[in-house]
Amino acid sequence: MAAAPPGATGRVVPTLLRAAHGALPAAGSGDEPPVTIGRDAAREAARRELSKRMYHENDPSLLQRALNAFWDWVDRLFSSAASATPGGAAGLVVVILFVVAVLAALWWRLGTPRRLPASAAVLFGDRPRSAAEHRAASEAHAAQGHWNQAVQERMRALVRSLEERALLDSRPGRTADEAAAEAGRVLPAHTDRLRAAAQEFDGVTYGGRRASEQSYQRMAALDRDLERTSPSLAADATSTAHSSRQGVTR
Repeated sequence: MAAAPPGATGRVVPTLLRAAHGALPAAGSGDEPPVTIGRDAAREAARRELSKRMYHENDPSLLQRALNAFWDWVDRLFSSAASATPGGAAGLVVVILFVVAVLAALWWRLGTPRRLPASAAVLFGDRPRSAAEHRAASEAHAAQGHWNQAVQERMRALVRSLEERALLDSRPGRTADEAAAEAGRVLPAHTDRLRAAAQEFDGVTYGGRRASEQSYQRMAALDRDLERTSPSLAADATSTAHSSRQGVTR
């Protein structure tokens, strides 16, 4: 129980005595029997007296009591761990420092953990959309500064455009890497840029990377360049690639 406020200590005992025994007989009234009170009644009178606000003005607040309970729990936990560790408290401190050093070394060596793709990035979703729809979505995201979504939609527009022009076969479940490799065989002049675009798509979609305006502009420029590819050259390249695939499957 918290200490009584200044000046209250001298009042506690007399007050409790009066509450427990009632008014004392006046001096000179020795003929009258003393007034007595039962144990339960005395306890209740003392409880009521000590519940008065004046005795609790200096009690700790609820927050202070919670902090005290928390630190008591930490102290008990540390004491239990120290008793189970060779060398006591000093041994526990050494173990903790060793664990912290190992974690710091791993963090420095491996860097910030990133979620890795569980599988290859699938390029298209369930609902088929045209190249024009993907381009419109990409430009809308770019206008709002949503570069991740803008890059993703532009890559989809790029590949869908090649499919619409019959430079690639329409195939559900195609990944960005597969699309880039197939398109590179059809349009060898753009092989490196197609591979870089697929890597950008994979990193943004499943690698935890953040796209930038520059990466979106590179993707859009590649899409425009592929759109300007001569149909006649593309047809020849498609024929060559088709013949190559037939030779592989034989």
